[in-house]
Amino acid sequence: MDCLFCKIIEGDLPSTKVLENDKVLVFQNINPEAPVHVLVIPKKHIASMNDIEDEDLLLIGEMHKAAKEAAAKLGIDESGYRLINNCGKDGMQTVFHLHYHLMGGKRLGALTGISPEHA
Repeated sequence: MDCLFCKIIEGDLPSTKVLENDKVLVFQNINPEAPVHVLVIPKKHIASMNDIEDEDLLLIGEMHKAAKEAAAKLGIDESGYRLINNCGKDGMQTVFHLHYHLMGGKRLGALTGISPEHA
């Protein structure tokens, strides 16, 4: 499989890990758009939000739990943060492995999305 995030999960590509367990990986975005900008990904390859199956619902909960834990670890849980999922081409998804952008560390503007090169 030629998936960038799967290669990161397998250790074939480097990443700066923030949090990891047997189901989820949280790592620093290489092109951050906020002082804190990490990606929350499942270790199971799921192409997009549209590809979630009933059996993945617990995994989605694990992703949200990891996002909460990462926000606390990164010190943005009290001040607030944004959790974004881009789905499909028009939603600006460029890496087709389900992921959330966890962003914070400053007051975020009225953002409807993030630039395509960082999705």
